[in-house]
Formats: sequence, C-alpha cells, structure tokens
Amino acid sequence: MPSLLYDTPVSFVIRKLSGNRLLRYPEEQPRYGLAEASQSWDVLSGARVQEETDKRDTEAAPAQITIVSWYGASDPENPQNWSFWKKFWVFFVILYVSVGVYMAASIYSAAQEDIARTFHVSSMVSSLGLGLYVFGYGAGPMFLSPPSELPSVGRNLPYIVGMVIYVLISIPTALAQNIGGLLFLRFLQGFFGSPLLTTGGASLGDVSNEFNKPYAYYSLAMFSLAGPALGITIAGFSVPVLGWRWSLWEIILATGPGVVLLLLLPETSKATILYRRAQRIRKLTGRDEFRAGSELEAAQTHMISRLYRSIVVPWRLNILDPSIAFTSIYCGLVYAIFYSFFEFFPLVYGSTYNMTLGEIGLIFISIIVAVSLAGIPYALFTHSVVNKSIKAGTPMSPESRLLPALFASILVPSGLFIFAWTSRPEIHWIVPTIGTMLVSGNVVIIIQCIFVYITMAYPQYTASLFSGNGFVRCSVAFAGVLWSQPLYYNLGVEWSMTLMGCCCVVCVGGIFALYFFGHMLRAKSRFTVANKGA
Repeated sequence: MPSLLYDTPVSFVIRKLSGNRLLRYPEEQPRYGLAEASQSWDVLSGARVQEETDKRDTEAAPAQITIVSWYGASDPENPQNWSFWKKFWVFFVILYVSVGVYMAASIYSAAQEDIARTFHVSSMVSSLGLGLYVFGYGAGPMFLSPPSELPSVGRNLPYIVGMVIYVLISIPTALAQNIGGLLFLRFLQGFFGSPLLTTGGASLGDVSNEFNKPYAYYSLAMFSLAGPALGITIAGFSVPVLGWRWSLWEIILATGPGVVLLLLLPETSKATILYRRAQRIRKLTGRDEFRAGSELEAAQTHMISRLYRSIVVPWRLNILDPSIAFTSIYCGLVYAIFYSFFEFFPLVYGSTYNMTLGEIGLIFISIIVAVSLAGIPYALFTHSVVNKSIKAGTPMSPESRLLPALFASILVPSGLFIFAWTSRPEIHWIVPTIGTMLVSGNVVIIIQCIFVYITMAYPQYTASLFSGNGFVRCSVAFAGVLWSQPLYYNLGVEWSMTLMGCCCVVCVGGIFALYFFGHMLRAKSRFTVANKGA
C-alpha cells in the first residue's frame, strides 16, 4: 500500500509532517547500498561537464557529474515497473477527470434554450457557451502545458492547479447573472481544464510499454468523444426538472471529486522522478555531483526558447509544412462536425421526431456505443499488424499507421449523407442514428491515426504539433458550433449535412495522398531536413 502513495501530492504532505520518517524512498533506508545500486550510472568527466553546462549562467558546475538513473532494470520507481493496480489507478484517475471536463462541454447544450430566454439573447449567442468552452481547452495548452525540459514541474502540478481553478471558476459560472459573464467564465472553464486533456495521454504512455501505448492512447481518445455524449444524456433529464442552472452545478459534482483523485495520483514523468531522486541523494550525501540528466537539459534551455517553442513553433509548423497543415485542418473539420451534433440533434430529433430533451439525450448514447465498437478493429490492427511488425524488428512507417484512417475517412461522409437524407418523419429514427454512429465512431479513428502519424513523422516537434493541432482543432470546432444553426435554418438538415459531407469527401483525397506520398513530403520538409542536420 505505501508504494501506491509514492510521488503523490499527499505523500509530500505526509513526508513533510513526519520529517521524512514515513514513506521513505529506497536510498533513504538504513544500510541501503547506494554505491552498489548506482554502479551502472554514467559519470561525466570535467570536460564533458563543461560541454553539457556551458550555457548555464548560474553557479559553476562541479568538476565531475554522476548522472542519476534507475537502480537497474527492475527499479520499482520506474513507471514501467509499477504494479498492475498502480497503473490501473493512473488510468482510472486520468480517464475519470478527462470525462468530467469533456462532459462539462455538452452539459451546457441542454440548457441553451433556457439561457437564451433568461438573458433575452438569440440562440446563436447562447450557443457560444459551448463553443467558447471548446475553444478554451484548445487555447490552454499553449500557455499552461509545462515544457518537457522542466523536470521540476512534472505532470501532476499543472493537473492539480488547473483543476482547482477550474472547480472554483465553476461556482460563479453557475451563479452568473448576465450573459457576458457566463460566456467569459465558460471560456475560462475550458482554458483551465485543458492541462489534463493535453498531457493526460503522456501520463498513460508513461506507464504503458511500447506494445500497449496504442491502446492507452485510444482509451483517452474514446473518452474524449464519449464524455460529451454522456454529459448531454444526463443534462437532458435534469434540466427540464431542475432548471438550466442545475446543468452548471452538475459540472462541479462531476469534476470536484477529480481534484481529490489527483491528490492521490503518482507522478509518472520519468524525468521528474529521477530529478527528485537526484535531489534526495544530494541531500543525503552532501555532494553536489549527483544530477538527473533532465537537469542538464533544463540548464541548456532558456525561458525565451521555451516560450518560442510553445507559442511560435506550432504556428510555423502548420504554416510552412503542408502535410501538418492538412492534418490539423482535417482533425478540426471532423471535430467540428462532431460538436455540431450537439446543435443539430435537438433541432432534428426534437422537431422531426417530436422527442423530449431527455429522449434526445438518450440518442447520444449511440455515440458511446459507436466509439467503443470502433475500438475493436483498431485494436485488431494494432495487435495483428503494428505490434507484430515491432516484434519482428521492422517497425511500420508513419504513413503505414494511417491505414485505418483511410477506411474511416470514407465512412464519415457516408454517415453524414445517411443522416442528411433519412432524417424524415416517415423513416424510423434509428436510421439517421446509425449514420451518426458511423460518423462519431470513425472520427475517433481519424484523430487517433493522425496523432500517431505526426508523432512518428516529426518526433522532435511532438509537443508543438499536439499544441498546434489542438488549437486548430478546437478553433474549427468553435466555428462549427456557430455555423450549425444558421446552416440548419437556411439549408435544412439535408443540404447542410450534405455540405459538410462534401467537405469530408475532399479530405478523403488528402488522407490518401498523405498515405501514398507522405514520405516524399517529409523528405522535402524543412523541419525534417533541419532535424537530420541537428
């Protein structure tokens, strides 16, 4: 049981109050053979120390540095070696909090009509509460996600700080007395809820081996679409009975426990775990030569460089590399279509099939079913093709990992066309619902495959690519929320959905071009060339 608490925020409090007598780490135990355990650690000579630290402007580096690493291949502090239950706990906390934040986006949708009447605004203005929230968690990563070069920060600190502010902001949001304040606070909710949505996948990857990482990442992608569907299902029954403000209080009920869970979440960043180990060893030995490798990397990177990488590099990548720009726009389009469902469903199922708000909420359960079913062929592809190639020593190219997206890109417009032309009173509601299942189930496949592609194609820019892709994706989704109602009222469900389907058809050509010719584009990319010369 004590091992489950190591490196959690709660453990720091316990250790502080007990004077480090409780929850001791291996090197703090009496008669622990630190010298023997560290025999495999690298030792840098004075010349290499100077080479590694020549950019430091602070205190002089010691004449020799011992790089603190793991105590062998079976070191229990290495996240890869954690027990099944400790890894399960990481998955549970990350997925629970992620679902809560994603649910909060759509919970608002069930209250839009009441909010419009209460504050005497148009339905488009009230829909901004959904759009600004989505835009907020797309913009947040550029400013709130810590650079990987800062091991002192780790993953948990941004999670906890962001979620505490998120929950506190949710209180005045539920009490807002004017539309301007409500919309501004909704944006802030999304903004401060973003750290876990952005870095949660990294936490899951930290505790997963090479073969299980695709499943870990898919679980987070699946919950990112299932969460909004679950949120509006709940609100569909509660808002008609308890009023629109109750939907905003439900956000606190859903995410508040997440703050407590995060206090019990162990730090998963290897760089941060080793950094803290080096700190303890320096304190125990009184010798300054023990350093984590991540400390040397952090010393070589200035704050201006970190800000440039967080804010400028994502835009340069999207503007100057056509393949990256396409992946961002395509993810944005399918994400916008998904979020447009939260505007279309009440209009279509409410007016065409005369369903109540609660019954419309139940329709969204089909999305949860769809994203779950879509995971079956993706898991088979990962097990039978991806992992098999890795075990054989012949890893697949980034373009080959796009194979599931080829099929998914065809099924998304197909689902849109089905929804568009079967949403009629004389056709049973299950038929258009099948169309939306084809869309939502394959949207998650497209996004997942693109994330894998950009990670493999440009590994040195992974953080910037995720940040830029997330911002573009959520910005287009924000626009998708706004264009939904004007499209519906001006073109009708048939032609509005057909228009979006045609946009997806154009992107089918793009994803096939990336699959067959992506390696040629990467060879000519200035970013790939720069990396080769680094």
